Amino acid sequence: MRMSSNAAPVVAPVAVPAAVAPGLGPVAVVAGAFTLAQLLLVPPGMGLGWDETVYVSQVSPHAPAAFFSAPRTRGVPLLVAPVVVWTSSTAVLRVYLAVLSGVGLYLALRAWRGLFPARTLALAGALFASLWVTLFYGPQAMPNYWVAVGALGCVGCFLRARNDPGDRAALWGAGAATALMAWMRPTDTVWVTLPLFTLLVVVRRWRRPWLLGVMGAGLATGVVAWVVEAYAQFGGPARRLADGSRIQGGLGWNIAVDDQLRSLVGRTLCRPCTGDLPHPAVIAWWFVLPVLAALGLAVAVRAGRATPTVVPLVCAATAAVPYLFLIGYAAPRFLLPAYALLAIPVADALLDLVIGPGGARRPVVAAVVAFGLVGHLAVQYAVLDRTVSRTTAFHRDWDRVAAELRRLGVRPPCLLTGDYAIPIAYYAGCSSAHTSGNNANITRDGILRTADRMPVAALVAPGGGPPEYARAWPERRVAGFRLHVAPTGGRAQGAVGETPVAKPSLTLSKTGR
Repeated sequence: MRMSSNAAPVVAPVAVPAAVAPGLGPVAVVAGAFTLAQLLLVPPGMGLGWDETVYVSQVSPHAPAAFFSAPRTRGVPLLVAPVVVWTSSTAVLRVYLAVLSGVGLYLALRAWRGLFPARTLALAGALFASLWVTLFYGPQAMPNYWVAVGALGCVGCFLRARNDPGDRAALWGAGAATALMAWMRPTDTVWVTLPLFTLLVVVRRWRRPWLLGVMGAGLATGVVAWVVEAYAQFGGPARRLADGSRIQGGLGWNIAVDDQLRSLVGRTLCRPCTGDLPHPAVIAWWFVLPVLAALGLAVAVRAGRATPTVVPLVCAATAAVPYLFLIGYAAPRFLLPAYALLAIPVADALLDLVIGPGGARRPVVAAVVAFGLVGHLAVQYAVLDRTVSRTTAFHRDWDRVAAELRRLGVRPPCLLTGDYAIPIAYYAGCSSAHTSGNNANITRDGILRTADRMPVAALVAPGGGPPEYARAWPERRVAGFRLHVAPTGGRAQGAVGETPVAKPSLTLSKTGR
């Protein structure tokens, strides 16, 4: 059984980095609390989602590799490999990622030491870590959180290395953070770092050849791997970009701001993104965020330290551009890098509201801010709780389908096709295949030939219909799905009147969707 819902709970200590820089104790506490909150609020037994099964299957010996399409990159498989190569337990993987994400948050905030006070960095970390989308995706095998902490760490190291060319830690930190982003999502990395490379190349007083070279090398590590795979699997970079654009519905001018608003209610993928906007209480923080960011800029200008605030604000804006104006659907995780970069100016603004000149506290303002933050946290928790419950229910249904397939004799080696074939195939230990759509990797005849030599099943979700070649296959129903399982000699029964052909071995591509 591959589902962690059936595994014993895994308990791990909250990881706090041993070497805490002077004055950064509060940041370490926030990072540790973030790890603990993930383990408590996003149970390790939640199971793997669709995209997660694709990434994990690339390196797991416990299930065949799923179709890996043009927009995907190899960063997440590398990230999870140390765990999934020796265990199929999703619970162990969740704990590993929760601890690792806490360490990542600490290191990203640590990159800003000397640029902002520790209390500002701690509050920024708390604001970012308490968003439902951050808590939900921190322990998941997905790239967006890692782009976010990479962006936060990269900008902080960039500013420190620019101020002090002799700061080797900042110099190499900027390169490492850029490489992390590039391996996770090369295109997102370009958007995040565009202002930084522009400053390094165009503005004379910002030129730092070593910094430019190290960041360029970091970007190249991910881009070169992406280009090599593009030539090996997709017919070249241009074709891969075109395929990626097609899979995402065609990239171009498209205002998706309202789509992002609709996704804030917990819609992990809003495609198509229709329906009414969520309750104002759910989306209010989204409108407050730019106001506080602008206030943070005003505070920085007044204090004579505008640069450490302007740069992350600009990088946040460029990181958000493709997901607000160039894509026809929404997922809240897409904006995690922008939220991470906005967190520091917002935290600076909130502290300035509460603590006036000379350190004098403003009790009335502090009470208002505290009331607003408590309300914000309540909303975030409510959305997170619903999202986790709904997601867990979906994954349990997939596990029930996989269990029924095994009862019907569909055991490895086996092949699934149809609705939700990719995640359910991972749960069942089968390969997955599709004859059309973004995950097409086999022909109709290929499926029928495969049915002659191994168990094959077609899955039909509620409201759908089976493919024509599977209509005569025996049907079972479970968890709302209809399972059409090919009998022995499935080709002859699924395609009456066809001339039998040779039975070549099935080849499933490891790259695709």
